[in-house]
Amino acid sequence: MEISQLFDYIRDFGFPMILSWYLLVRMESKLDSLTKVIGELSCSIAAMRA
Repeated sequence: MEISQLFDYIRDFGFPMILSWYLLVRMESKLDSLTKVIGELSCSIAAMRA
């Protein structure tokens, strides 16, 4: 395998994988917060109906 082929593989597969991982890690905490807020909202709506 030549070095240029290795760089081509890294460019074609490595960068998208790193970018996907980075975005997933950043979004995970935001999704956890959103889940918590939705739970609180459903409790508030249930309390208003009672």
